[in-house]
Amino acid sequence: MTRADARPEPTLISSVQRALRLLEAVGCHPDGAPAKQLAREAGLPLPTAYHLLRTLTHEGYLRRDDGLFRYGEAVRKLTGGVSTAAPAPPPQLSTSVPGPRGQAACTVAALARELDVAVYFAVYREGEVDVVATADAPGAPVVEEWADFRQTAHAHAIGQCLLSQLDAEERADHFARHPVQAITPYSVRDEAQLRQRIAMRRRFQPVCEQEEYALGTVCAAFPIIAGATAATLAVSTPLHQVERLRPAVDSLRSRVGALISSLSFSISI
Repeated sequence: MTRADARPEPTLISSVQRALRLLEAVGCHPDGAPAKQLAREAGLPLPTAYHLLRTLTHEGYLRRDDGLFRYGEAVRKLTGGVSTAAPAPPPQLSTSVPGPRGQAACTVAALARELDVAVYFAVYREGEVDVVATADAPGAPVVEEWADFRQTAHAHAIGQCLLSQLDAEERADHFARHPVQAITPYSVRDEAQLRQRIAMRRRFQPVCEQEEYALGTVCAAFPIIAGATAATLAVSTPLHQVERLRPAVDSLRSRVGALISSLSFSISI
């Protein structure tokens, strides 16, 4: 390569990237969303999200009403005066749209609003559970990550669903790094019990768990088969609203083909 052909790598400003992730997350919630939810959807630590949200609000890109953040006047000007207040139709992921995590967050948020349950999208990447996007529903908040999801994959439906898609060698490697141990009175007790449970499960059967990770919560996850990467969509509700769970799972399963098509780009990132 000649000197003329050499091109320097672009300089990327991480704080700008984080602010853009937050703006993408806000765009998924026409009625506004709290800082904690936006931080989770943008994949940011809460203190960092607070600083950026305050800055974006001060500059007019966001406004805060009753603790909820939504687009401000400066965003309207950037879009050429087009109103950003009207709810948009549920977004679909597309390989032509940048920011796959932000787009995944929009898709998951739309599903949560439609199904009235908390929704999660996760993949198994580089030997760990990676929760790509989550979204609350009224009365059905996302489960608080009180114990690291990566280390407790054996105890929640998301992790169990992902582990069931791995081959024996990959599972053995995971258990060597993250030993199976009960974290609630209802958790799977040991590795042998979990292996037996996985062996008995049919390939496309949803994984259901009740209070194995979080007391007072029931969760179901089913596999998204797209290439070689294990992925899952999951839903959860408080235990006293368990009747919401089955209709939500049935609805997601009925559109699994479209979901695989729309989420496959995020799975590959």
